[in-house]
Amino acid sequence: MHRFSLIKLFTSFAMLGAEWVMWVLIALSFVTVSIMIERARYYRSLNDDLDTLAANFDAHLRKGDLAGASKLLRASPSPAALVALAGLREVARGADAAECVMAGTLARVRRELERRLAFLNTVGNNAPFVGLFGTVIGIIQAFDALKPPAGLRGAAAAAAAAANTGRVMGTIAEALVATAIGLLVAIPAVAAYNLFQRRLKSMLTDTEALTQLVLAYAHAPMAPTASAAAPAPLSNGHAVAAISTSAQAS
Repeated sequence: MHRFSLIKLFTSFAMLGAEWVMWVLIALSFVTVSIMIERARYYRSLNDDLDTLAANFDAHLRKGDLAGASKLLRASPSPAALVALAGLREVARGADAAECVMAGTLARVRRELERRLAFLNTVGNNAPFVGLFGTVIGIIQAFDALKPPAGLRGAAAAAAAAANTGRVMGTIAEALVATAIGLLVAIPAVAAYNLFQRRLKSMLTDTEALTQLVLAYAHAPMAPTASAAAPAPLSNGHAVAAISTSAQAS
């Protein structure tokens, strides 16, 4: 009765070669480069001078010019302006409403900013292992080639093994190429992922700065002017009447 052997099954699979692993890595490299270019162009399209934007936005809020502040935010391509604009529209409903709306908008904006970054991280972390898998397959092939041909013994078997030595070394060299390709794919992916993460963190920090300006205005709107806050001065007649009334009441 034939006995099933998992080792023989995997050995048969390894005999298919490691070339397909290299093609997988090459395909991953094309996808990775495409994502890197797309994300770089997308983040560049969101660039803006946030320091100037924040200063001008704060100036409009201090003057109570909500229309000017909204116009300023709409003209900016940055995600910080988009989130702040969403909160500014809800200021009339109170600070809590503005904060909730900005949190929801930030969640949607962050999802778009982080799109496809997980793929870069996955490729960067796992491409070397994929390449190593190809190398292991190649080494299995190399050691399998060292086996003497069936039916040969003694000197004939040794001569056949010596003749296969050159082919075995070539197979091992080809197997190591898979690891090299895996590293070549992983290093740019990791570098791009870290760069984009720093850019993302910077944009989120800018967003937090603008949202705090909106909340500060919502909690403490424009202070009343001096003419509106101070009571109207009393004339002499009115002052005397007020004092006598107060005296009579006491």
